[in-house]
Amino acid sequence: MGLSYDEVRALMDELENSSIREFEISEENFHLRMSKNEAAPVIAAAPALANNNGAGNNGAAVEEAAVNPLDKVAKPGVAIKAPLVGTVYLKPKPDAAPFKKVGDTVTVGEQVAIIEAMKLMTPVKSEVAGKIVKILVEDEQVVDFDKPLYIVEEG
Repeated sequence: MGLSYDEVRALMDELENSSIREFEISEENFHLRMSKNEAAPVIAAAPALANNNGAGNNGAAVEEAAVNPLDKVAKPGVAIKAPLVGTVYLKPKPDAAPFKKVGDTVTVGEQVAIIEAMKLMTPVKSEVAGKIVKILVEDEQVVDFDKPLYIVEEG
């Protein structure tokens, strides 16, 4: 069994749009594992490097091309996490502006979202001061307990 690039992309899209968290297929010479879990390790086979017969900079170009873009080290930041399971709202009202956008500053105790659980609206307040560098969820997304919502660069 082998899958083309388009078939793998289609599986990735299906996984992303489903409630399934992990998916794995194993057969004789084929193994595929996909996961939406944040802490799942990324396992990828390194491509074989071409034989460098001392031909100038060709080896450097091949090595540079072999670097996986997923291996880049992310900037450190502090996560603002969901305090409970529920639906996250990034805006105070459906037609209002979001609580925070990338680049906005946040202070300790400032409300950054609302989580609805069992018809109760619970405010999510920041426990860190700094600048929002990444929003990790979408408005009205269902989140688990301790799911990171924002990444904040302290300062």
